[in-house]
Amino acid sequence: MSKDQLFKSIGETVFTNKPLTANTQEADNSLHPTNLLKDEIEQVNRFYDLLIDFFANYSFQLVGALIIFVIGYLVAGKIAGWVLRLCERHKLDVTLSRFLANTTKMLIVVMITIIALSKLGISVTPFIAAIGAVSLGAGLALQGLLANYAAGFNIILIRPFVVGDTIEVQGVKGLVEEVLLAYTILRDEDDVQIMIPNKHIVGEVLHNSSHDSLIELSVGIDYRHNPVEVIALLEKTLAELDGGSSHRAPLIGIDEFADSAITIAIRLWAPTVNLYATKYKANEMIYAALEQAQIKIPYPQRDVHLIKSA
Repeated sequence: MSKDQLFKSIGETVFTNKPLTANTQEADNSLHPTNLLKDEIEQVNRFYDLLIDFFANYSFQLVGALIIFVIGYLVAGKIAGWVLRLCERHKLDVTLSRFLANTTKMLIVVMITIIALSKLGISVTPFIAAIGAVSLGAGLALQGLLANYAAGFNIILIRPFVVGDTIEVQGVKGLVEEVLLAYTILRDEDDVQIMIPNKHIVGEVLHNSSHDSLIELSVGIDYRHNPVEVIALLEKTLAELDGGSSHRAPLIGIDEFADSAITIAIRLWAPTVNLYATKYKANEMIYAALEQAQIKIPYPQRDVHLIKSA
């Protein structure tokens, strides 16, 4: 074949869409819309047959597993509600009551899920192993958080303090506003909210003064005055103090015989939310009472006597 005849043959093949090989013809047929639609219908039919076979073989197991799960879930909710009412009847802490109720419900739901899966013939052993591995990893990663939760559960169970108590721990003091599993919320007189992780409370030295806080005051009087009469005067004065504790009376007595004065100590208790306001008011009333009674508050002084030699 000459060169011109060869180019003419190739041109006729390209521009007249004639197939070059048998494989090209088969590819064109497979891409035809009719053949594509036929393939889609065959896939749908295969999926439908598979679905029918599944329900024909496992319909009773599936329905049984669904019924077991639904009934178990309802029963878990009923038991959790009963546990919550039981805890409230015994006047347990609200956080502890809800924690016990939710934990009970979760455990029952997990057990029911395992029973339902076994009803379908699914082995739960791999799931349990996977849950154990995930729990181990999560426990190692969340050691601090889990320690706080464990300490919170210990606080709720043992109840070293309750909401409304005044506690001092780790150099922090305030009124207990709320006890949660992860942390405890305190509030001081400045309305500052203090959040202490529970792991820093359990195992530490804890001061619990219930609802009140202690105020320690002192005042010095001149040696010329009778300290017993001054103590009686201060007792009468502080008895009229508003904001003091209704459970404890002020304690007043001689604290020290110092160089320049007799020191009178005053110990009184006041609600934590009014601590500093009560302290300032008590100091003002003490000063006014001493001033009115003309009792001198001396300042530090020293008498020096010079002796001339003969």
